[in-house]
Amino acid sequence: MCATRACTPNLWGMVYLDHAATTPMRQSAIDAWVEHAGALNAGSQHAAGRKANAVLADARERIAAALGADPVEVVFTGSGTEANNIGVRGLWNASGGGRVVSTPIEHPAVLEVVKSLGQTGADLEWLPVGRDGVVSDFSALDSPAAVAAVMWANNETGAIQPVREAVSRAGAAGTPVHVDAVQAVGHIPVHFHELGAATLAASAHKFGGPRGTGLLLARRSPAPKPVILGGGQERGIRSGTVDVASAAATAAALEEAVAEMGQEQQRIAGLRDAVIAGVKEAVPEVIVAKHEPCLPGHAHFMFPGANADALIMLLDAQGIQVSAGSACASGVLRMSHVLEAMGFTEREAMGALRVTVGRTNTREDVDAFLAAILEVVERARAAGAL
Repeated sequence: MCATRACTPNLWGMVYLDHAATTPMRQSAIDAWVEHAGALNAGSQHAAGRKANAVLADARERIAAALGADPVEVVFTGSGTEANNIGVRGLWNASGGGRVVSTPIEHPAVLEVVKSLGQTGADLEWLPVGRDGVVSDFSALDSPAAVAAVMWANNETGAIQPVREAVSRAGAAGTPVHVDAVQAVGHIPVHFHELGAATLAASAHKFGGPRGTGLLLARRSPAPKPVILGGGQERGIRSGTVDVASAAATAAALEEAVAEMGQEQQRIAGLRDAVIAGVKEAVPEVIVAKHEPCLPGHAHFMFPGANADALIMLLDAQGIQVSAGSACASGVLRMSHVLEAMGFTEREAMGALRVTVGRTNTREDVDAFLAAILEVVERARAAGAL
């Protein structure tokens, strides 16, 4: 466990509370990347290629062991977004097209793929979501579909979804399920075989691995069709030369995250709960979007009448890094589709703030955030009233 900032990468003196966006790279991952940065093409048949392939095979085996999968089921991608695209579109193509079932609270990496399938002829059905941010009715999964896509944990609110029920219901109807586990892997236990999904996506930089590396766990059957064509690497599912150094770094980070999970879950959840309690005391009218079970580090707030962009900038000016609960596209802040699906008003949702605690944080970070929040909210409300 790393309970102090002294054993983490240099965060330049800032209070970093945006771990759901990216968590700093673990030293074990940095060391692994440096060790193997000179690795050549793992697909080559000469000695240098065989050496690189041995490193890649070792990383694949370690990742499989950490996630309850077989090594052959581990597919390296360039990001969690790419893994989600392959999972959803690839399974839809493998099924020959047809109906798609998903939720309105998915990350855009899934949501936009599902919408694009609708534009090409797929019939879309959305599972309803309650005000707690959790899918409330799975009956749409009782009828066969080409693919169903359900996230394990929401990136904004941290709400953990009943994915096992979703996979079970869909499986009974013969529907393959893709699970976006980008926020879950490395933070809560994930066992691919026990879950029973057809595919599962993860992203290395969410658990202390390198950016630019994603994972797709894909069963042998039904296997997703590739979405890009090329040399046929990674079982033909994801063509392109694999980044051996990043694969090794991902394995190192994941092993460490899983090993410390039990102890860190408790510590991080304690800091998260202190954030929530402190904000409620400082700003009693705050709306807290928190459902149990929830990811240990997520705290999601809505400050009605405040401007989320102003909240972020005012905190940033004090060296405190957080994010909005709303999506930001082309520099224009707009209402979060997640909060809209949960039934919140625009006035409530436009003052959303996501605070995510991670392994580098201490009680001092929490105290610094709480010392600033009341004045920041008051000033952001003033900005929102302009």
